[in-house]
Amino acid sequence: MESVRSDPGPRQGDSALTVKILVAGGFGVGKTTLVSAVSEIRPLRTDEALTEKSIGIDDTSAVSQKTTTTVAMDFGRITLPNGLVLFVFGTPGQDRFWFMWDELAKGALGAVVLVDTRRLADCFPSVDYFERRGVPFIIGVNRFDGAGAHTPEQVRDALDLPADIPVIDCDVRDRESAKHVLITLVEHIMRSMSGKQASRI
Repeated sequence: MESVRSDPGPRQGDSALTVKILVAGGFGVGKTTLVSAVSEIRPLRTDEALTEKSIGIDDTSAVSQKTTTTVAMDFGRITLPNGLVLFVFGTPGQDRFWFMWDELAKGALGAVVLVDTRRLADCFPSVDYFERRGVPFIIGVNRFDGAGAHTPEQVRDALDLPADIPVIDCDVRDRESAKHVLITLVEHIMRSMSGKQASRI
């Protein structure tokens, strides 16, 4: 990981602009899947097998097929059509690994918060984290099989989010759908940055 820079700014002599973003959300919501789906390089994963020691700690009732958990981070990279390079970091979902969040958030310009509508409350800590730090974020409603029929607007109302924060449906298993989520985030970051600059004038 020494070659991965946390600084999201352009590198001297490089024509490409690199941006660091995070993918967050509750346990088993699809963060690792999204990073793996979009990455143009072999993604870095820090998965460990779920064992009997996690019984009573990790709620797998809604994701009974899940056998591993991210203990540090996921990492992937994607180059968008405009040449922008995204360094995509997936955060761990369980409370006991939250000490990693502050390190991962350094230099990040924005975040995707993934939501499973069957376990909507699981995303509250992520939303609170980015709101408190003033980090632009969007909501990706991951449409797992049987994940419920709540509309994006219903999710927005449940999370009490302002109208300017995008809430979009996605299937993180599908590369184009996951890619659309990241593009939506970049557009939101750009609007947020433009709004901050305008407010200073």
